[in-house]
Amino acid sequence: MEEAFSVDDLIACYARGVFPMADAREDESVFLIDPERRGILPLGGFHIPKRLARTVRTGPYEVRVDTAFEVVIEHCAASKPGRVETWINHPIQRLYGQLYARGLAHSVETWLDGELVGGLYGVSLGGAFFGESMFSTARDASKVALVHLVARLLAGGYQLLDTQFITDHLMQFGTVEISRADYRRRLAKALAVPGDFYGLAGGATGAACLQAINQAS
Repeated sequence: MEEAFSVDDLIACYARGVFPMADAREDESVFLIDPERRGILPLGGFHIPKRLARTVRTGPYEVRVDTAFEVVIEHCAASKPGRVETWINHPIQRLYGQLYARGLAHSVETWLDGELVGGLYGVSLGGAFFGESMFSTARDASKVALVHLVARLLAGGYQLLDTQFITDHLMQFGTVEISRADYRRRLAKALAVPGDFYGLAGGATGAACLQAINQAS
């Protein structure tokens, strides 16, 4: 990808079903991925394990939206045991910062005693949300953020939650793998819908999120 690659180019890439990655944090080059098989999380079939539902309802975390976007990316890009390198290099991070400034990228954050302990971020276009990465330094912190994200997408009329790939972590929530052609059909349908990321109140309680998800399932 050339240096001239702009945030508008990135938006066009998402709209046609491809997304950026890098080989390493300090590698300045970026390439585009268009996988033959795509992971998605059906919003109407989101599964919440019982223990996690209890944590969401009564747990210790405060959930905030779009208050620490850059910090969430920094955490997602940081090395950790079992993963020395990351696909989030500095050019990619700058592009996501520009998307955030345009209101096209969001973070859902979990806080404990005033400290950011988990969260996720992704890109929002129309009624499609492209989940990019998540992190956690406390038990279930990223999972709680995911539950709040799904509730927010349901309340906002979204039709597609793209997870890009399937992982063991995501499979427990009902993630499925579909073909590239099927994905592009779903993407086109979702892009034609005006999703509202703030359709759910910013301080929505865990109980309210669980209710929104249960109503859709």
